[in-house]
Amino acid sequence: MDNIRSQFLLDSEVIFLNHGSFGATPRPVFEVYQDWQRQLERQPIQFLTRDMLDQFRNARHELASFLGADPLNLVYIPNATFGINLIARSLDFQAGDEVLTSNHEYGACDNVWSFISQKKGLKIFRQEIPLPLPAPAEIVDRFWSGVTAQTKLIFLSQITSPTAVRLPVEEICQRAKEAGILTLIDGAHAPGQLDFNLEDIGADFYTGNCHKWVMAPKGSAFLHVIPERQELIEPLVVSWGWGINCPYESDSRFLDLLEWWGTTDPAAYLSVPAAIRFMEDHMWGKVKDECHRLLSETITQLEEMTGMPSIYGENPGNFIQLGAIELPPGSNHRELQAWLYDEYKIEVPVIDWEGRWLLRPSVQGYNTREDLEVLVSAVAEYLG
Repeated sequence: MDNIRSQFLLDSEVIFLNHGSFGATPRPVFEVYQDWQRQLERQPIQFLTRDMLDQFRNARHELASFLGADPLNLVYIPNATFGINLIARSLDFQAGDEVLTSNHEYGACDNVWSFISQKKGLKIFRQEIPLPLPAPAEIVDRFWSGVTAQTKLIFLSQITSPTAVRLPVEEICQRAKEAGILTLIDGAHAPGQLDFNLEDIGADFYTGNCHKWVMAPKGSAFLHVIPERQELIEPLVVSWGWGINCPYESDSRFLDLLEWWGTTDPAAYLSVPAAIRFMEDHMWGKVKDECHRLLSETITQLEEMTGMPSIYGENPGNFIQLGAIELPPGSNHRELQAWLYDEYKIEVPVIDWEGRWLLRPSVQGYNTREDLEVLVSAVAEYLG
């Protein structure tokens, strides 16, 4: 993957094993991004008032094709947390209603539900999914045991952020549909890492990032809402697309409400097709396979070194390019992340999850076997 390494702007002095946090954009995609910004600055009126709806439409169609979705059900947003907020603030929760989620969710999204709970009296139940991870059928049954007659929404990550495990969201969405329960899936880490079809997942609401594993510029994400639920959506920011003063007519009310909410720079959204083409041009399926192989070998080495059981349990290989290992108990590993950077210039997160410490490396196309070897050696030194 050496030829891909040169395509990125990352500091060559840093061993970057943390693509999962904020992503990294290839040079050709970044150049497209800057070109969109220059077009905007050359003629802002032309760009924002005459051309932008068509540009958004084209970018949506290319992203929809990549995700296996209808472009009328898809809208660009800044990030997945924005999408969670949008759905949480749109739904008409009543005091005593329940949201069922898991103990593996992203902290910022947990904050969203705590905020709504305080505002509306909504009850939040975080169903425990243990590590090591049970078999998929057991995960579904364990999670579903938290459903009650008051459950109005199920919120789950397709790939979890703190623990880097893949959850069987398709089966849970199917059960929820049969039970008349709404589903919201956090796909922050899924697009570009997993091959999937949004229609097949079956979620009422799905939000995902493009700036992570699709490698688009920062601030590019999407929200997908099935047609039957679009009338439930309210804008977080009321702007020109709502009400009688709307000066334009796009493809649907759903898009009118959400696609344009004031003077912003849309360059990140419009650059998503370039990121998709970059993956196609570089045969990204093969790149992902190589990344997975390197990460699998590294996780096995680290697990043998620590003596800790795999967190993936009955699901070996339940990761693609983002994985995690548990560090031995009895030590405070809070300083490990800083030590790895200070001593070896390794950028990798160390996560405190329910009192257990997890090392969560990412492997992207710009990484090499040597990068992973340095990580293994450094962790061996740290653990003594």
